[in-house]
Amino acid sequence: MIIAERKPLDEIKEMVKDYRKVLNVGCGGCTSICLAGGQKEVMILNRDLKEQLLGEGYSPVLDGFVIERQCNYDFFDELDNMVGGYDAVLSMACGVGVQFMAERYPETPVFPALNTVFCGADRNIGWFEENCRTCGECVLAETGGICPVTRCAKGLFNGPCGGTRLDGTCEVDKDTPCAWYEIYHRLQAQGRLGNILTVKPPRQWQNQTRRSLVQEDYKQRYAG
Repeated sequence: MIIAERKPLDEIKEMVKDYRKVLNVGCGGCTSICLAGGQKEVMILNRDLKEQLLGEGYSPVLDGFVIERQCNYDFFDELDNMVGGYDAVLSMACGVGVQFMAERYPETPVFPALNTVFCGADRNIGWFEENCRTCGECVLAETGGICPVTRCAKGLFNGPCGGTRLDGTCEVDKDTPCAWYEIYHRLQAQGRLGNILTVKPPRQWQNQTRRSLVQEDYKQRYAG
């Protein structure tokens, strides 16, 4: 699932402050599931944005609407009849949805209300963890279903570095498990440890630190 989070309110305000009628469009797909762009989040953003704009002397008309998916034109029919009545559109979808929306309505400014962060899974309510970097060359069959691209801080493809701690954690962060320590034990349990001896050619990977996101409204839940 694509994980996203809301942009800072001031940034969104700067995008739309010069437009009187703005339609904020949520997405019932990934950003709804990750609690960033569904019906509730559309209503909260409109409330926060209107309050700030009114406080600065603007008089905006902010309406909200949610379609099932913004990355598929099959769900745009009802929206087609609405967009013409607005000066600008806010999209609470991922970057793909924003681009689809902008392509669909080229004469109307379309602005992103979210930052697309990563592909991940639900760890708990409001807490999402990156599990896939969409590298296009999946090696999960050889690594016991544990991704070394995402879960190894150095993106190593041929076993652990010399920085693995004795307790199986990573030298980068004592709270982060060593991916290759986990891969070794997973393959061992499956009787496939020979996979670890297969040498793969080096690749150029950047920004390999595994990411995690707790939505703002849920941070207190996991504090400490």
